[in-house]
Amino acid sequence: MESKIAEFQIREKLYESDKSLIFCGIREHDNLPVILKILRQDYPSPAELIRYRQEYDIIGNLKISGVIKTYGFLKYQNTIAIILEDFGGKSLRQLLAERSFVMSEWLSLAIRIAGIMGELHATNIIHKDINPGNIVFNHETDELKIIDFGIASILPRENPTLQNPEQLEGTLAYISPEQTGRMNRSLDYRTDIYSLGVTLYELLTRRLPFKSDDAMELVHCHLARKPVLPHELDPNIPVIISDIIMKLMAKTAEERYQSAWGLQSDLKKCQIQLASIGAIRSFVLGQNDISSKFQIHQKLYGREAEIAQLLSAFERISSETGEMLLVSGYSGIGKTALIREIYRPVTERRGYFVSGKFDPFRRDIPYSAIVNAFKDMIKQLLSEKETRLAQWKTKLQKSVGNNGQLIVKIIPELGLIIGKQPEVPVLPPAESQNRFNIVFRNFFRALCDKDHPLVLFTDDLQWADFASLNLLKVLMTDPENRYFLIIGAYRDNEVNPAHPLILTIEDIRKAEGVVHHLQLQNLCFEDVDALISDTLLNKETQALTRPVYEKTLGNPFFTKELLKSLHDEGLLFFDVGTRT
Repeated sequence: MESKIAEFQIREKLYESDKSLIFCGIREHDNLPVILKILRQDYPSPAELIRYRQEYDIIGNLKISGVIKTYGFLKYQNTIAIILEDFGGKSLRQLLAERSFVMSEWLSLAIRIAGIMGELHATNIIHKDINPGNIVFNHETDELKIIDFGIASILPRENPTLQNPEQLEGTLAYISPEQTGRMNRSLDYRTDIYSLGVTLYELLTRRLPFKSDDAMELVHCHLARKPVLPHELDPNIPVIISDIIMKLMAKTAEERYQSAWGLQSDLKKCQIQLASIGAIRSFVLGQNDISSKFQIHQKLYGREAEIAQLLSAFERISSETGEMLLVSGYSGIGKTALIREIYRPVTERRGYFVSGKFDPFRRDIPYSAIVNAFKDMIKQLLSEKETRLAQWKTKLQKSVGNNGQLIVKIIPELGLIIGKQPEVPVLPPAESQNRFNIVFRNFFRALCDKDHPLVLFTDDLQWADFASLNLLKVLMTDPENRYFLIIGAYRDNEVNPAHPLILTIEDIRKAEGVVHHLQLQNLCFEDVDALISDTLLNKETQALTRPVYEKTLGNPFFTKELLKSLHDEGLLFFDVGTRT
């Protein structure tokens, strides 16, 4: 590394990650201390360049004193660098390694962090990587700032995808359940509130709420386990402080603080008590926790029986069997939302969930949705640790034998695991198809494991091509195939008794394949009213529910879209005076 970049002199490397190098230095013309954040890779990809540029733009447009400032964005050799202010602070992680924080200091830091977070969220910025390493404090100047906006979002809401935990954005020990992509919830500003809870837990107790070297186990902890209460770890910690931290770390966003300002208000009450009486007494939390942001409640309403059937199917295949579960209903009825409820048990059982969607404009491409699903599967395997990947290589090579090229031809990513494959002999069409079916069946068997059950979700089956339907039949009628669940969603108003999908299902049943069916209906009036009541935090909503229900007939998607339209048009709004 050179000791000079343009007009900046590099002094010392502070930190390095897989993607970035962090240096301290000075700007030569005025001796201004700076931090240089350099994209590590030579000739970075367009996506990495865009991310760096977005980070620079986000920080540069923020006029918040508690956010690090930017001084420049420049090209360096074959990569780029962001020039940031250096205000002489240390990260809270560094400070925590040196000493403990007494309660008064902890409260002061927590109040200030909450204030900065409140300002960020007011500008629709989601940081997505709040942790002690990204909060910097200069004790001498009393400055505290949040840094590293590398994965920050300027969207009010995101839909994270399910992927290998090793590949998740953010710092795994601090990310919210929804940020794992395995929660069937969209991600909004409240993910930062969870991460702040983990951060404050660590700053207070000197330990993380969940600790594991296994990434999947850590994800499961965030999804399903409760940490030891702080006051149980240290009796000197007031119970109300424990309660505040646990509210921050609630598993669902709706149960957390709904605003950083609400958190700050409760922390200030604690600070006042500590200063005036030397102790912190319990009180009702969240009395000033009001968010003016319009957030439609993400709970699934009116689907309790269907969720139970879905989870029961997964429990059965986790024991040994293989099954198919069909989910039908009109467009917007919530088929995909229901199916995503399986994410959590799949994570708990260390299983794999892969999905593909059939496209009416690609029906001439055989196996399109199935191929996309297994490309996703191979990408998940490629991100496994080396020892585990080596096991998969052996298993998959054995399953395909000398015919691996048949699978590599449609799923090229598989070649990255099993290596270059020999060409296969040319056969007549019927024999060639039979050979392919046998090889794919063996490949599928290898992926379905007692310790890692497989869920294959194929969406919009009404548009499936004949080859795909036949392949699903081959998989479903294989008596040696176990530990899998094939879920197929389709619009039942677009199929009839003579539709190829229905005929295929009949063939599977005749061959004694296990097929279950869930038919989703529109929500009833009471469920729509519960949705609107929870969204508006108001018990008396029937006057609004009635016209909404009449217009949407209880279709979940159309109901939510109508509520969004009413809000966008100013017909639904938050009244500061009445707090409703």
